[in-house]
Amino acid sequence: MKSTILATAFVLAIAPLALSTSADAKGCLKGAAVGGVAGHMAGHHGVLGALGGCAIGHHMANKNSKENATDNNASQHTNQP
Repeated sequence: MKSTILATAFVLAIAPLALSTSADAKGCLKGAAVGGVAGHMAGHHGVLGALGGCAIGHHMANKNSKENATDNNASQHTNQP
């Protein structure tokens, strides 16, 4: 019961931050949701799972955006006459 209240408070506290800086927090919200569920199922550590999921989700989003930028840059150079 106590962990559920703590997890709910954490989500409610972080939601306005995620919504206001959506460009900087890309991938964090989705990762936090998945990590929170996984952490809860793995021994009632939902908050720790959410924090880890946010970090990993943000890292993966940055990695994907860099790869997409590199691919787009390479395709622009090969299509020029």
